[in-house]
Amino acid sequence: MITVDLRSDTVTKPTPGMLEAMWSAKVGDDVFGEDETVNALEEKAAAMFGMEAAIYCPSGTMTNQIAIKCFTQPLDELIADQTAHVYRYEGGGIAFNSGVSTRLLNGYRGILTAEMIAPEINEENIHYPHTSLVVLENTVNKGGGSCYTLEHIKPIAQLCKQRGLKLHLDGARIFNALAHTGDSAADYGKYFDGISVCLSKGLGAPVGSVLLADKATIKYARRIRKVLGGGMRQAGFLTAAGIYALDHHVERLKIDHAHARILGEELAKCPLVTTVVPVETNIVLFDTTEPAEAILAKLTAKGIKANSTDTHRIRFVTHLDVHAEGVEYVVDVLKSM
Repeated sequence: MITVDLRSDTVTKPTPGMLEAMWSAKVGDDVFGEDETVNALEEKAAAMFGMEAAIYCPSGTMTNQIAIKCFTQPLDELIADQTAHVYRYEGGGIAFNSGVSTRLLNGYRGILTAEMIAPEINEENIHYPHTSLVVLENTVNKGGGSCYTLEHIKPIAQLCKQRGLKLHLDGARIFNALAHTGDSAADYGKYFDGISVCLSKGLGAPVGSVLLADKATIKYARRIRKVLGGGMRQAGFLTAAGIYALDHHVERLKIDHAHARILGEELAKCPLVTTVVPVETNIVLFDTTEPAEAILAKLTAKGIKANSTDTHRIRFVTHLDVHAEGVEYVVDVLKSM
C-alpha cells in the first residue's frame, strides 16, 4: 500500500532543485531591505503581473489582511462572495485587523459579477458603512477551483473605478487559474489595486506569499507587515524557493489539472458518490451517500488522505507530489469501493 495525500496542495515538500536553490541563496537582513534574494523575488513577481512593487510575507492570510488594511478605513465595508477565504478562513481578521464589516454575496461557485456587486454598494449615508473594497478569489477554493477569466474581471474593475472602490485579488491559486484560462498574468495589473500570490500551494514552495500593488501601497504595507510581526530577517532562504517555483513549477500545473480530471471522472462512476462538482483546475469536490467521515475512514485505511468540507462533501487536491502512479492507485481504490 502506498500513501497519496490529497488533503491540500500545501503539503508538498521542496524538490531537490528547490532545496539547492535555498541552500545557495544570497541573504541579508530583509527588514533593512538588504536581502537581495527577497528583493529579486519581489521584483520578479511584480513584473510578472504588471504591478509596480511587491512585498514578501509568511502567508497568504497576511498578504490578504495587509491589503484589506491598506485599502480600507475603520467603519468601511468590503464586498466578497460568501465562500471567500478572506471571510471564512482568516480567523475574523477583517474585523480584528481593519475594523471593517463584510457584505457577502452568493456568486455561482464563488464567482461574482458586476451586476451582483453594483446594487450592494452603499450610498453615502451616515447609517451605512462606507463601501470601499471588493475582494475576488481566483481560483475559488470553496467553489472547487472555479476560475475567473479576465473577461469576467474587466466589468467588475470598471465598476469599481466608476464608484471609487479598490479591487483586491486573493490569488492564492492564481497560476492554476491562468493555466486553465490561458489569460496573461501581465494583464492582471491593469485591473487590480492589489494581488496576493501564494507560493506554497500549487507552486510547491515551503513558505510564503507576495502582495503586489503600486509603490505607495507597498510602502505602507511594509509598516503593516511590521506591526503584524511579518518582518523576517534572512528570508532569502525562503524566497529562493519562491523564485525557483516561479521558474520551474508554473507550466507543470496542467499536469495537476489532468490528474484532477481523471479523479473526477472516476468519482462520477462511484456508487458512493452522488455529485461531482465540475473540475476546472486541481480541486475536486464531491458529495457522498454516506457521511464524509465514514468515507474518509475507508480511504485512510487504504493510505489515501483527504479532507471533508461538509457532512457529505469531500475535497481532493492534486499537486506536484501526487504522481501518475498515485492517481492510478486512487482510481483502483475507488473502483474497489
